[in-house]
Amino acid sequence: MGQGKPVATIVDMSECQCYWFPQMIFVRMRGRFGFYVSVSFGLLIVLCLSSLAGDIKAAGNTPRPIPDRLRWWTDARFGMFIHYGPVTLTGEELSWSRANSNPQCPNKGSTPVEVYDNLYRRFNPTEFKADDWTAVAKAAGMKYVVLTTKHCDGFLLWDSKVDGYNIMASPFKRDIVAELAAASRKDGLRIGWYFSPMDWRDPDFRTERNAAFLGRMQGELREVLSGYGKIDLLWFDYDGGKPLYDQASTYALVKQAQPQIIINNRLDLGVEGNNEAMLNPNADYYTPEQRIGGYDDQRPWETCMTLGTQWSWKPKDKIKSAAEVIGILARTVGGDGNLLLDVGPMPDGRIEPRQVDVLEQVGAWVKLNRESIYGTRGGPWKPTATVASTRKGKNIYVHVLQWPTGPLIFPEIPAKIVGAKLLGGGSVEYHKMPSGIEVSVPMDKRDVNDTVIVLKLNREATTIPAVAIPQPIAQISSAKTVR
Repeated sequence: MGQGKPVATIVDMSECQCYWFPQMIFVRMRGRFGFYVSVSFGLLIVLCLSSLAGDIKAAGNTPRPIPDRLRWWTDARFGMFIHYGPVTLTGEELSWSRANSNPQCPNKGSTPVEVYDNLYRRFNPTEFKADDWTAVAKAAGMKYVVLTTKHCDGFLLWDSKVDGYNIMASPFKRDIVAELAAASRKDGLRIGWYFSPMDWRDPDFRTERNAAFLGRMQGELREVLSGYGKIDLLWFDYDGGKPLYDQASTYALVKQAQPQIIINNRLDLGVEGNNEAMLNPNADYYTPEQRIGGYDDQRPWETCMTLGTQWSWKPKDKIKSAAEVIGILARTVGGDGNLLLDVGPMPDGRIEPRQVDVLEQVGAWVKLNRESIYGTRGGPWKPTATVASTRKGKNIYVHVLQWPTGPLIFPEIPAKIVGAKLLGGGSVEYHKMPSGIEVSVPMDKRDVNDTVIVLKLNREATTIPAVAIPQPIAQISSAKTVR
């Protein structure tokens, strides 16, 4: 992942239709050349799809239930991504700043190989304290942590017996993976590993000797999944090249080491033409990068995004404000996704104070508005740039990120609103109009970051199909309040 990675917008997911049968998945999508492709898995039975598709599609309009194994993750909604390694000594992006030494790999960075691959000899983050990292995550309201145990440059942050190119060969000589796993558990955070199956430093990778590389890669993966207790999440990456990872045996290895682990979809992605949102039976969720994913309450997803401008620490970087992060979080959860927000600790091992300050501000907002984030589903109104909504039980939580000059108007939903209030306390006016539901809040009661309005319904909010908000969403009305 990173700025240098090729961007491949393969499939317009608004054109993708997925129908679920007891023993078959039928997927119909419009590919990059405009024609439709149909793929079926399991039983290939000739059915009268035209009569069944309408009923199945209609049933899929409400949020799909979350499997029990994934529930902790979807309930969490907010996690910390940590990109770290010797590259922080240069202030450049992790892996992508390394010059190319393998024509089968896409990196074309400015740091010569002989320089990049020897940065570990000077890597000594003496101020690193795993407890400090997890404390920052908790203060931000994050519920899980994902560390780059191995990025595409091949450097390992654990004490590996498979490859000597690891943290124990540095002056630091401490297993960062072990220390972060222990600190996360102590602080009640779930722990996950980012693991790059690619290794741009390995001379056998994507060559006729790829089998030798594969043996080492799987050995590393087995190590990092077997020596650190229960690992909750595995975050694979991809680089747009051929995915020569013997996926069947690699997934089997993962499930054997960690039977309950949650896995993203990137091990299966590769050359341009793959659908970045594809989910095979071994993958649990997909991962929009540096953008908020589109509304999807049928398949789990997670936006990964940097707090700064690159994947790893950068001196004098431009970082997002607390208001920006809160807006990204609200719009992501409003789309029924998770947000994995990345920080890049400094060369000495500390998370930069500017980043800590922003995350603490975000955490203060989350603490007051946690009911509208944790354990919610997106919708029923699909998010826009200025407003989002989440739902839980009989409540809809409307996140107003930017107020129009007049009141807000939302499309009608098949439920009666029986009450309205501000989540932090305070009254809200709501009116039922022919064009929809009008909501207004006094100026002095609005949160400059995100005003959260609670609408109480007479039915479960997740039984309502999601609808888009037409533009403009604000209109002036003199309708009476519905009591």
